[in-house]
Amino acid sequence: MNTPAHLLLGAAAFARPGTTKVLIAALFGALAPDLSLYLMAGTALFLLQIPPQIVFNELYFSDAWQTVFAIDNSFFVWGALTGAARLHLAVDMPLHHDDARPHFWPLTSWVFESPYSYLDRAHGAMWSAPIEAVLAVVATAWLWWRGVPIWARGTALVLLGMEMWGVRQWLFFFVDS
Repeated sequence: MNTPAHLLLGAAAFARPGTTKVLIAALFGALAPDLSLYLMAGTALFLLQIPPQIVFNELYFSDAWQTVFAIDNSFFVWGALTGAARLHLAVDMPLHHDDARPHFWPLTSWVFESPYSYLDRAHGAMWSAPIEAVLAVVATAWLWWRGVPIWARGTALVLLGMEMWGVRQWLFFFVDS
């Protein structure tokens, strides 16, 4: 699942009117398991000027990067730290095929390669990505209906735009199938 959808679903699941701290915690909990990806990819792309094809086709799948992803996507690690990220992990596990994570690390390096993927058209992205986009729209509408602060509504709209752009990119431009 794309990170903006994680943020919208996390916010929609935990946000309550007048509880900005809970909303911020929900957003952080939804972002935390993917934060390393943004830091590593951002550093590689913008600071080190590594071409995107190398970053996403080689580095992304390297043992070093996959070890970081194993740690930050482990149910055991997050279960010990916080329950807020469990929603992120629960919806990630059934939507990762080639880029699946070892969710039960450090007990095992076993990876559940879901038959479905949010980004790979060969594994159902043409139907799963639109469902994800609809869930992101519903989560955004739910946040507005719940009466979250104006900054949160603006943030939700920006995240929704990022989600729609991401779904468009994965389905029509980035992934070869």
